[in-house]
Amino acid sequence: MPKLQNPVLPGFNADPSMVRVGDTYYIANSTFEWFPGVRLHESKDLAHWNLLPSPLSNTTLLDMKGNPSSGGIWAPDLTYADGKFWLVYTDVKLVEGSFKDMTNYLTTAADIHGPWTEPIKLNGVGFDASLFHDNNGRKYLVQQTWDHREYHHPFDGITLTEFDLSTMKLRPETARCIYRGTDIKLVEGPHLYKINGYYFLFAAQGGTVFTHQEVVARSKTLEALSFETKPGEPFITNFDKPDQYLQKQGHGALVETPSGEWYYASLCARPWHHADESVTDPRGWSTLGRETSIQKVEWDEAGWPRIVGGHGGRTFVELPKDAKATSAPENHNQHDEFDSPTLDLNWNTLRVPFTDKMGQVGDGKLILIGQGSLANLFNLSLIARRWQAFYFDAETKVKFDPFSYQQMAGLTNYYNDQHWSFVHVTWNEINGHVIEIGENNRGNYRSYLKDAAIKIPEETEYVYFRTKVRKEFYHYEYSFDGQNFIEIPVQLDSKVLSDDYVLQTYGGFFTGAFVGLAVVDYSGYEKSAKFDYFDYKELGDKLLPDGSYSWQAGESRFD
Repeated sequence: MPKLQNPVLPGFNADPSMVRVGDTYYIANSTFEWFPGVRLHESKDLAHWNLLPSPLSNTTLLDMKGNPSSGGIWAPDLTYADGKFWLVYTDVKLVEGSFKDMTNYLTTAADIHGPWTEPIKLNGVGFDASLFHDNNGRKYLVQQTWDHREYHHPFDGITLTEFDLSTMKLRPETARCIYRGTDIKLVEGPHLYKINGYYFLFAAQGGTVFTHQEVVARSKTLEALSFETKPGEPFITNFDKPDQYLQKQGHGALVETPSGEWYYASLCARPWHHADESVTDPRGWSTLGRETSIQKVEWDEAGWPRIVGGHGGRTFVELPKDAKATSAPENHNQHDEFDSPTLDLNWNTLRVPFTDKMGQVGDGKLILIGQGSLANLFNLSLIARRWQAFYFDAETKVKFDPFSYQQMAGLTNYYNDQHWSFVHVTWNEINGHVIEIGENNRGNYRSYLKDAAIKIPEETEYVYFRTKVRKEFYHYEYSFDGQNFIEIPVQLDSKVLSDDYVLQTYGGFFTGAFVGLAVVDYSGYEKSAKFDYFDYKELGDKLLPDGSYSWQAGESRFD
């Protein structure tokens, strides 16, 4: 029988909210500080997914300027009722510390492609808000609840609040805590369903790390604290299965197929290790971020849902019996000649949309205007796309004429403002135009070449840059003719661009590694650079003994 292979959405595609409309499934994922907000995919077979335009594509719907890294869009919720799509999303303004200032919004659309209505402000009670449409016509917002008080646990249960359709506002007087979670704590990511006469609450616990899990509770009513937890093991977790290929499964959403089968979309991760590291501590480095997996669900005799194959889930999962073959790209390769006046759907910017202030695209070129450094939270000229394979090459061609070391243009591998590297054309007092590699590691910047920066010959108009990512490490290359590339002898550790490394020093570790193009001019003179193309080519997820690459095809990542 045909099977899907997990993760179905590789690379940073966290916190999936899945819904079916007719014969088509849709998944909405978190985007955090990356713009546009909320990533959407569609499929008819659950195995092959096509990227759709993001709904939050303007600053009316989403204003994130100055947001901290891993702030912004947390766990959007996509549902369908009353002939339209309902999208609830959270814009988080604080990541670290005792507070999580946030606002939850609602927008709707008759078509998944939009247009989406102007946002309705809901509340700021807690993140991971979702909308439940009861079969009696009433609607409720279900959400994690944040408590800043140092003498309370900050995750203060799951709050339910009725939503008034006549006013399109919440009724705060109806708010009540319906579930406290278990002793695992950190209960979040709630989704509510009405099935077989019960209200079923699916919620994440344990934090979005290797202790992550999903639990299920149920109740006959929506009264306060009326939900009982499914007895026995968690619904899904990999905490007790360190050898499993998929890790961190938990937060997600349930869907029923037209023929009555059930599937669950969950976040997951695929950590790797250096050869000299233990396979259990640290459990690994997740450079591709939190991805999306899908597991099949069955119901036991007591009426509780269970993951087929056990609570650890499977890498290969049977497709629905009524699945309709979906045509989708075989890989995530991208070649962009910048002919279109709009950016390809794979490109993202940080916090703000791509506008004339940042640059222009079209007619075979991308112009980026130098603004702040890659550590800037406000004004930054960078476009980037997700790492979606462990082994890939990315390449570009750039024309840049700097007159100051404060001006830089080139190719970057980027996680957040504190963790990135950058091979770039710049200027120094010794050789004029040069090539340098810089790295920001936990906010500490290092120039690798310094006075030995590579001199660019005076007659050179363009410089070609290439990065080769090889799972545990990556490096950069340059060329002056586009044919003969020279490796720069600087080996960079990929783990610096992983969730697991970032969380050791920073409370926002929710995205994943990106590769992209950037221009910096923090002198304020707005020096621009021209990029002629960008090429991203995936090689595979696994290194074979003969030095070639393949896609992972086993149940264990240690095969």
